[in-house]
Amino acid sequence: MNNLKNYLFTSESVSEGHPDKVSDRISDMVVDSYLSNDPFSRVACETLTTTNKVVIAGEVRGPEIRKDDLIQKVRDCIKDIGYDQEGFTWKEATKIESHLHSQSADIAMGVDSLGNKDEGAGDQGIMFGYACNETEELMPAPIHYSHKILRLMAQDRKNGSLIGIEPDSKSQVTMLYEDEKPVKVTSVVISTQHSKELNQEKVRELIIPYIKKSIPENYLTDLNPKEIYINPTGQFIIGGPDGDTGLTGRKIIVDTYGGAAPHGGGAFSGKDPTKVDRSAAYASRYLAKNIVAAGVSEKCLIQLAYAIGVSKPLSIFIKLSNGDEAKVDKVKKIIEENFNLSPRGIREMLKLNNPIYETTSAYGHFGRKPTNKGEFTWVKTDKIDLFKL
Repeated sequence: MNNLKNYLFTSESVSEGHPDKVSDRISDMVVDSYLSNDPFSRVACETLTTTNKVVIAGEVRGPEIRKDDLIQKVRDCIKDIGYDQEGFTWKEATKIESHLHSQSADIAMGVDSLGNKDEGAGDQGIMFGYACNETEELMPAPIHYSHKILRLMAQDRKNGSLIGIEPDSKSQVTMLYEDEKPVKVTSVVISTQHSKELNQEKVRELIIPYIKKSIPENYLTDLNPKEIYINPTGQFIIGGPDGDTGLTGRKIIVDTYGGAAPHGGGAFSGKDPTKVDRSAAYASRYLAKNIVAAGVSEKCLIQLAYAIGVSKPLSIFIKLSNGDEAKVDKVKKIIEENFNLSPRGIREMLKLNNPIYETTSAYGHFGRKPTNKGEFTWVKTDKIDLFKL
């Protein structure tokens, strides 16, 4: 996607216990709670987490949900993540406030469908979707492996096979690209919260195997052990919202492509699917992934642009790998003739009015697998035949 052929590229991930991800999880739980009761609910929810405090605020339109019920669901989220520490816990020591209120009538007027007027976008903005053939999931390799390391660590921490490791952690993978293709890992950084009983030698011993479990062996052959950094600042005992305040929507690059593609700037978590920040980003990934899966190009970048209250996208931009530029017009025509990219069209196409968002809040929104609960419909490759040129 650029003129560089040989370079180092790095992406990072953060775990579900990172304070910003705790906030994302709670905000998406609120979205799901409303959509469970009314699939046409409107939600814009922000969450702040800090030492023994959670504050929820935002705008909603939908069924009445008792504040006490919502607060209990917040505690359930914190418990599932794994926090029961002196400075942050699912128990009563952590105080939870909810300041949700009704959606602005002015916003509702622009978004609602009335008479012959189709439903408009919930806000203006630009959204990007990207896919490449670096991994089986058609995701950039550095972000994919960064996510996988932390996901496997969390899985074992929760099932009891990784003892002494706490919920807050971060990873970072640097890869060498030659001729624009990843050829090897040159460094890995993992910082993880741990119990005070573990010294750094033991932490390293516990964590190193997850690098080998997550990254294909051929990428690790030349990795210098000195370029594996585990808790490089030393001990990491105080973590999570007790160590650093968390806010919804502060890990937008982690949520998407790890910096390998542009980002429109809008976060996903806490937003119902009328917000094109979320739904159009999912749709653009869906299109890009099917284009690459169909063999049209090794890489595909798509940008969609919207105006608040206007149903159709104002523009569709497509960029393919160098040498495939002549295919862009054909691909654009296929999209325009076969995909309704209005907010309503996207939601119906990807079945986004369902309570499917809480599981998206950690380990990326795109390099995932569809579930039988209707989650991650936007990563399916069921439109390949349309793009066979």
